[in-house]
Order: sequence, then structure tokens, then C-alpha cells
Amino acid sequence: MEKEIISAENLVYAKPTLMNDTTMHYCPGCSHGVVHKLIAEVIEEMGMSDKAIGVSPVGCAVFAYRYLDIDWQEAAHGRAPALATAIKRLWNDRLVFTYQGDGDLACIGTTETLHSLNRGDNITIIYVNNGIYGMTGGQMSATTLLEQPTATCPTGRVPELHGYPLDMTDLASRLEGTCYVTRQSVETVAAIRQAKKAIRKAFEASMAGKGSSLVEIVATCSSGWKMTPVEANKWMQNHMMERYSKGDLKDTTSL
Repeated sequence: MEKEIISAENLVYAKPTLMNDTTMHYCPGCSHGVVHKLIAEVIEEMGMSDKAIGVSPVGCAVFAYRYLDIDWQEAAHGRAPALATAIKRLWNDRLVFTYQGDGDLACIGTTETLHSLNRGDNITIIYVNNGIYGMTGGQMSATTLLEQPTATCPTGRVPELHGYPLDMTDLASRLEGTCYVTRQSVETVAAIRQAKKAIRKAFEASMAGKGSSLVEIVATCSSGWKMTPVEANKWMQNHMMERYSKGDLKDTTSL
């Protein structure tokens, strides 16, 4: 039996039309590129290309506007939800979402995030959680795990000194203004498909006026963790997901 040869010309990659040809700056193995692709696919499939507005603040996510050809606004560090609130209230027919990391959302933007979600603003917050400040050198963030070493806690996070990991998604699920709160990941094909469904549900809920949504993506930071992409995925599965378990924490979208 002749062995099938897999060559580049036989491979098909359907790039969303909303993603341009700009070379991404993310490190090898980074989850951001996958999440960008899912957002682009969902916006296209919903027919919202001309009405989507993304808000990205400081952090690795700050350059999302370079890769997705939709309208974008830049926000000060941690203030993306406040800016998204203003945009949605001015243009209620727009699909408004933020794209943030854990250092931005769970540390510097804790107040803006919780109050926006609690108000029930019809926006979606997409939250990439890799447990570290990735862009600025691998410092400890609010979501860094206990005993996890970072640039600012090289011997590991100690609760008596640094406090405990902050679960923003769990907090969001307890707020009256939220309609959909979920935690997903993108390290496998099955996980990617589920994450896409979650983003679609959140976007649809915001456009239907159901309230605010939070989609957390548990992610890796190979550079900050000082691991290979394969090692980082395994570490995430064995450690991050033990603390930040995946699944829907709240779903009232059908009510």
C-alpha cells in the first residue's frame, strides 16, 4: 500500500477574512493567536464585521488591533470594561467586547471589571489567564498559583506574604448583572471548539441584551514560565486547571 505523503500544498488552512497578513509578535506556543482566530471566526459567522468594536488595554493583548480588521479602541491599563461600557451605551447596536490578560483585568482593573459586570452592561469580557504578567517580564499577578515561581516571587507564591490567587470568574458568576460566565482553554482541538462556542454564546447574549458575559481562557506563557510550548501545555493542564477548572459557572441566557 502506497504511503500517503502530506505536503504543504495538500494542507488547507481557512484563515478568517477578518484576520490580516500581519506577522504576529506572540511567542511560540502562545494562546493569544488561537483566541484571535476564534473571535474573528465568530464575528464573521454572526455577520457583525461592520458592527464589532474591540477594546484592548495594556499587556500582550494591546496589539490585537494589528491582526483583526475590526474597529478597536485602546484603553488605559485595566480600564477596558469602563471604556466598553461607554461605547455600548452610545452605540447599543454594536457588538462590544474587551480583550484582556490577568495582570490587566484581575490586578490593575479589578474594580472596573467587577463594577461593569455587576451593572449588567451588554458587553463581553474575554479574559486570557496565564497566571503571570507576560509582557513586562513575568511578574506575579493576582492569579499566580500558590508556590508558583515568578520574577517577583522567585521561590514561589506564599499566601502569608502575597495573598491567595484571585478567581475573578468565580466572583463574576455571583454578580446579578452577569448572564453568562465560563472558563475555557485552547490547548487541544476539542478545547478550541468549545471555546469558540463559548465566545459565540457570550456575543449573542450581549446583542440580545441579556447582560454582561465573561469568557475566561486558561492559557500558557511559555516565555514567562520558562518552558517549551509542550511543557507549558502540560503544566497548565496539571496545575492551572486544578485551580481554575473549566466549564460554565453561570448561564441564564435561555431565561
